[in-house]
Amino acid sequence: MSDDSVTRHPRHRWLLRFVALALLALAGFFVLSGVRIAHEGSLQELHPADAIVVFGAAEYAGRPSPVLRARLDHAFDLFRQGIAPVVITTGGAASDPHFSEGGVGSDYLKRRGIPERNLIAETQGSDTEQSAVRVAVIMRANGLHSCVAVSDAYHVFRIKRLLEHEGIGPVYVAPRPDSRPHGVVQRAFAVMREASSYLLWELGMT
Repeated sequence: MSDDSVTRHPRHRWLLRFVALALLALAGFFVLSGVRIAHEGSLQELHPADAIVVFGAAEYAGRPSPVLRARLDHAFDLFRQGIAPVVITTGGAASDPHFSEGGVGSDYLKRRGIPERNLIAETQGSDTEQSAVRVAVIMRANGLHSCVAVSDAYHVFRIKRLLEHEGIGPVYVAPRPDSRPHGVVQRAFAVMREASSYLLWELGMT
């Protein structure tokens, strides 16, 4: 056996071990994150806070989609319970520049009876991370510190980390009722999607 062959074999084994450890660490991350995502998605942390933050979903020509409406209705119930005196709705415009998710959400809640002085619309965020950054700016400008985040069940884990990263706290979560996928495959897909987004954010790739 040549010297080159002897040298290549240990290097090859080291590379295989490194890849195996990396894959094991990645699998561990997804398992741990998945458990945390599912756990937080089952919570309703109805603690008094400075603001209720409703993360956006689709709107259609000024009307909230069923998902967005369900989030807004949940926020309305929390407001009526006295959880927080301010509701912040989030989300920018999509294909229709005349309407934003945050603006549509604010208008919907105003029609339901929340006074305009108790509503703030964040209308520029194009994704969850951008909305979290802008919500933090809005909250600091208004002397608000703590919040209850409203979204879908498997979305609130990442939202909480994003808001905490921006200095908001404490952050409580209150996902809209019945927002977890019902099938096992759908739940697994939703958890993997959120865990992947969370990993990319942690790595600074989003």
